[in-house]
Amino acid sequence: MTIDRSRDYVPVTRGRPARAGGHRIRLVVADDHALLRQALRMLLEAQEGLEVVGEATNGRDAVETAERWQPDVVLMDMVMPGLNGIDATRQILKRSPATRVLILTAYLEDERLLQALRAGASGYVVKNSDMEELLLAIQSVHRGNTYFSTSVSDEISVNEVMMQAKQDEGRTGYDLLTNREREVLQLIAEGLSNQAIADELVISVKTVEAHRAHIMTKLHAKNRTDLIRYALKRGLVGLESPDMDEAAEVDEPMTAAG
Repeated sequence: MTIDRSRDYVPVTRGRPARAGGHRIRLVVADDHALLRQALRMLLEAQEGLEVVGEATNGRDAVETAERWQPDVVLMDMVMPGLNGIDATRQILKRSPATRVLILTAYLEDERLLQALRAGASGYVVKNSDMEELLLAIQSVHRGNTYFSTSVSDEISVNEVMMQAKQDEGRTGYDLLTNREREVLQLIAEGLSNQAIADELVISVKTVEAHRAHIMTKLHAKNRTDLIRYALKRGLVGLESPDMDEAAEVDEPMTAAG
């Protein structure tokens, strides 16, 4: 692999035209912060050769938007409600294999980078990068290369993480969860009740309870608090997630179905 250092879609058709005979790189921007997402879109649309074809406010929106528009590159935030950027990346690459995903995040940690690479991301750019570096990253992953921010390479042993990402260490813990179970886990960690999760995913409460039981078995969790703690540790949700004591108080009993 070459390291190159050199629920609502919003269709966009503006942007400068590409040079004669050129191909505009079609982008989707996925970030739950509206101001950042909109500002980023405006900056990208001002660049020659780029076209923002859609936006997404969370991971599930990103998957649906990418499948609808088949963009060249998705700029993906890592922590988003409903479905995080890592799991969204997995689903996008499964449904839209020609699309490249570029993680755009505030996190500069070995474990986060490892998760991104294992999910199939083609690049990892921190949000304090300048526009010149972001453009270089977009162009690099579009060409089929892998790109890491200069600050990432300075702080993390990228080659070691890449080697680790390629190793098959067996399926344990989170790797055992299905895509649906991962979604349910994140929603539990965000503080949603079984009924709210059922409404969000358009499934029955009994199905949610069954997924929850399977998750707890696979992660060796005893209660909701354990699940929230696990999700926080893995970075599936942000620090604004429910307080542990509060979670313990509202923990829902398991039924015979789950």
